[in-house]
Amino acid sequence: MAIYLDNAATTFPKPEAVYVALDSAAREIGVAPNRGGYRQSLAASRLIFETRESLAALLGVADSARIILTHSATESLNLAVKGIVKPGDHVVTSTMEHNSLARPLYAAAAAGVHVDWVPADSDGYVTIAALSAALRPETRLVALTHCSNVTGAVNPVAEIGAILKQRGILFLVDGAQSAGSLPVDIAAMNIDLFAAPGHKGLYGPQGTGLLYIAPGVHLQPLLHGGTGGGSGELELPAELPERYESGTMNTPAIAGLKAAVDFMLQKTVPAIHAYEQQLVARLITGLGSIDGITVYNRGLQRPRGAVVSFAAAGMDPSRIGFLLDSDYGIAVRVGLHCAPQAHRTIGTFPAGTVRVSPGIFNTADDIDRCVAAVAEIVRKG
Repeated sequence: MAIYLDNAATTFPKPEAVYVALDSAAREIGVAPNRGGYRQSLAASRLIFETRESLAALLGVADSARIILTHSATESLNLAVKGIVKPGDHVVTSTMEHNSLARPLYAAAAAGVHVDWVPADSDGYVTIAALSAALRPETRLVALTHCSNVTGAVNPVAEIGAILKQRGILFLVDGAQSAGSLPVDIAAMNIDLFAAPGHKGLYGPQGTGLLYIAPGVHLQPLLHGGTGGGSGELELPAELPERYESGTMNTPAIAGLKAAVDFMLQKTVPAIHAYEQQLVARLITGLGSIDGITVYNRGLQRPRGAVVSFAAAGMDPSRIGFLLDSDYGIAVRVGLHCAPQAHRTIGTFPAGTVRVSPGIFNTADDIDRCVAAVAEIVRKG
């Protein structure tokens, strides 16, 4: 049986309830939300509302209307960056960002926004001291990953959020690797903008995502179009969430997302995190015992997510990944993982690493079989 260990890219499999919800919404609702007063359309609208409520409960949000449903974390991050910064603004970020955040910031810099890239340490952690040193009186935004998709390093978001709140600086957090996998309390962490995909740690379908927008934060919309309400005006509605949700929603996928989040609420994120950490510790210990293997961010003392990157001396990561798949039926990710600056930071550019990312449906046996396979591949050379 194949072993899937690429959950940092997309979690698989999904909880059974997700598949049931997808099918049920497509068969029994099957129409657009907010586009009619008949029962099916009202059922679709109710489903969208209930999904927001579940997400709000999971993420510590008091007003679910402030959760914008998007098609991906990439869309959410683009909405946040392009909606808030303008030429002349100063933005602080880090060298560990995924391209979903790094590229919008790079584009903003090309348009006249001043962007400072704070270097992380060799394990991928951004220190409070380094980030604080980059702040200026005119800093408009700090944009930072919560958990690195390359090394699993978890940044001190709550502490950073408290500092930024005191200074009146907006805080955008990329939660692609933390939502559902690490405890997140947006209010307690003083986060102004929080982006996450539905298909990673939330265990929902692809094509789903969210952006939380704090009270008092006003973004320029990324899309303009039909919202189902206020149809007599050419201006977008001012109310949230409609202002940022132009176009027909993917209702079946959102139904699947709701089922996934309800599953997470039942399992609880702390329990999920604890289980994933057991697998990560087993993986790091096993890989660390193999001669010629370098594990990046191999320590277990600092906060980390369920992502482990490694390289083998004298072997291209792509060859290891190919052999794991073809000879052992083990799926991992290889290369730069859409985060080239992160690899420059930890010294693995341009080859990248082999990334192993366990999830809640993996077992200790999966980890042991992966370690044994890597040991055999390295021994054969």
